[in-house]
Amino acid sequence: MSTTFAQLGVPESICRALERGGIHEPFEIQAATMADALAGRDICGRAPTGSGKTIAFGIPLVVNAGRARSKRPTALVLSPTRELAEQIATDLRTFAGDVRVGVVYGGVGYGPQLKRLRDGVEILVACPGRLEDLIGQGAVSLHDVDLAVIDEADRLSDMGFLPAVRRLLDQTARDRQTFLFSATLDGDVKTLTRDYQYEPVTHAVGAETPDVIAADHRFWQVNKAERVAACAQVINAAGQTIVFCRTRHGSDRLTRQLSQRGIRAAAIHGGHPQQRRTRSLRQFTDGHVQALVATDVAARGIHVEDVASVVHFDPPEDHKTYLHRSGRTARAGRGGLVVSLLQPEQMGDARRMQRRIGMNEAITLPNAGDLPTAPGAASARAADSPVYNGRESNGHGGRNSESARNGREPSAHAARNGQGASGGQRRRNGQRSSRRSRAAGARRR
Repeated sequence: MSTTFAQLGVPESICRALERGGIHEPFEIQAATMADALAGRDICGRAPTGSGKTIAFGIPLVVNAGRARSKRPTALVLSPTRELAEQIATDLRTFAGDVRVGVVYGGVGYGPQLKRLRDGVEILVACPGRLEDLIGQGAVSLHDVDLAVIDEADRLSDMGFLPAVRRLLDQTARDRQTFLFSATLDGDVKTLTRDYQYEPVTHAVGAETPDVIAADHRFWQVNKAERVAACAQVINAAGQTIVFCRTRHGSDRLTRQLSQRGIRAAAIHGGHPQQRRTRSLRQFTDGHVQALVATDVAARGIHVEDVASVVHFDPPEDHKTYLHRSGRTARAGRGGLVVSLLQPEQMGDARRMQRRIGMNEAITLPNAGDLPTAPGAASARAADSPVYNGRESNGHGGRNSESARNGREPSAHAARNGQGASGGQRRRNGQRSSRRSRAAGARRR
């Protein structure tokens, strides 16, 4: 018998908000962590992208975050990228009720972010760089933060943000509850857990590295002049595709080349203003764009359901990058296609990478006829059109995703005075008596 959110101690108002978005049962990481998180324990979670982490930490934040004063949030979520920060904030708002959620990141103007902070937000989702900038301006203080989330800690480490993460956590309440989620828990991430979590409960979902078996992996040998045509074949066969390039210039060039072949493509990288990146991502999510051509840094914050395929137009630098790129498809147990385009001099590196992650896939010549075909793609080609006609709409009414997709529940904040009051109480068996109650309304700033 499946576990429900209500059985895990989630307030009824939040359960209703999730159900309106088609979320009826928790994912594995949500079921594993929810009781401990609501009880006030520090959580160290290993889970791959697309496993439902936002709900896993988001519900405890909504339930337990105290009322915030101007410029003084009580809960903090640290994110490695602008796109991911925006997605987390959007997801949280769908079930946050009257718990105010703000988001700050670079690449956009300060005005709206400053106003939101002045008005007050309980939960602040932030990229480290912009948050430190705002703290330096006196626009926000973290001294009232006693709920902190470090999301995608491995990516924060890879991008060089851990020193900033440490500086930010040092400004929060010493008796805070800390959630850390990462695809891996070794190296710098393990050190972060040691230094900033108190007797964390560790929950692991999936393999230590992202699942590489769920997707159909292909390695094609191509000459340099053949790469664009091969990439176009994959997109036309599979449907919506994220294509990875090494450089910004390469992303823009490939986008133009795909467009010349009748494929609706958009580039997304750090050289574009945030407004343009947001527009490109929205067009891809809505199905108006078939191919999103991205650099590695820009793509780390992309969380889109039902990506049919991933193309490594430029091979990744290492096996970890291959896994993170490939993880944009075949999410949450669904299938997907991953195609690597290899020039002859790159084949040796590809074989070594395969051995590193336990793969043994043959490197073959391109064969578009052997690719799985997305619904609608075949008919589009038969009609002499190279363009895939959008994503399949299959009414995912009962499927859990990273968040509820519909309206906000007006009474979620009030529910914290009931079930949240006991669930949020610190239970340290006297080991850390200074930790304050998480019950909403108990805090008097």
